[in-house]
Amino acid sequence: MITVFDNNAVKKFRESLHGKLIIPSDEGYNSSRKVWNGMIDRYPAMITYCVDADDVIRSMDFARNHGLLIAVRSGGHNVAGNAVCDGGIVIDVSLMKRIDVNATSHIARAQAGLNWGEFDSKTQTFGLATTGGIVSRTGIAGLTLGGGIGWLMRKFGVTCDNLLSAQIITAGGRLITASAFENQDLFWGLRGGGGNFGIVTEFEFQLHQVGPVLAGTIYYPAARAREVLRFYRDYINVVPDELTTMFVYMAAPITPSLNRLHRDGPVAAIHVCYVGPLEAGDRVLRIR
Repeated sequence: MITVFDNNAVKKFRESLHGKLIIPSDEGYNSSRKVWNGMIDRYPAMITYCVDADDVIRSMDFARNHGLLIAVRSGGHNVAGNAVCDGGIVIDVSLMKRIDVNATSHIARAQAGLNWGEFDSKTQTFGLATTGGIVSRTGIAGLTLGGGIGWLMRKFGVTCDNLLSAQIITAGGRLITASAFENQDLFWGLRGGGGNFGIVTEFEFQLHQVGPVLAGTIYYPAARAREVLRFYRDYINVVPDELTTMFVYMAAPITPSLNRLHRDGPVAAIHVCYVGPLEAGDRVLRIR
C-alpha cells in the first residue's frame, strides 16, 4: 500500500517532533520497520520514534488528520506483528526508557520503551522486582497490557496485578491517568482488556523484595513425556507459591550433555523458578 502525503505537511510534522520521523525514502527505513517475528513483512507510511508524550500526541494528531491506521511499538515482540502496519503510522516509544525506583515504598515508575531486562536491572539494584516477562527482551508495555505472565507470578500475581497506575493518551489526544482512584473503568480495561484504549506512555508498578532465585530447566527424554506430565500434574498441586514452573515440549538445546542423552531431538522439559530462601528451594526441587 502506497500512501502519498503533501511534502510540506511531512516537513512540518517532522520539525514538530522532539524525536525522529522515518519515511520510506529515508536511510534505515527497512531496518526500522522490522519486528521480532521475521515472518512479518509490512510497510508503514511512516515511523515516529517518540521521546516524550508530546511526540506521541503529535503523531496521533497527524494520523487522525490524515486518516492513517496506527500501530504502536515498544518492544516489538508480539508474535502477531501488531506493532507494525501497512500504509499507516508506527508510533514507536522504544526510546522512552526513564525509570524511577522508590526503594522505600517499593514502587517503580517506568516509561513504555523499557524491556524487562532493562527494568529488572534497575529494580534489582535495590533488591526489588515485579512479575515480568518470560523473555528479558520483551517490552514492558505490551506484556503488561496483555495481562503478563512471568517467573514470579505464583508468588506475586501476574504483571497487571502489580500495575498501580498508567499514564495514557486517549484517541482524542488527552494525557490522563488511570488507576484504582481515577478513570477506574479505563484502568480495569488496561489490565488485560485487549487494547485499543489509547497509548500508554508510563506505568507505575508495585515492587517486591526479591533476592537470588533458584532457577533452571530439567530435561527428560521425549519418550517419558506421559510419565512426566502425570507427575507434574500432581507435583504442582502441592508445591509452595514461591515456585513457578512451566512444562514445555521442545527441541533439545545444542549442548554436548543433552545431545548424548537425547539424540532423537525433542525433549520434555520443566522450567523452574523458586523465589525464596535458596535452601528451601533446594529441598522443594530435589526430586528423586
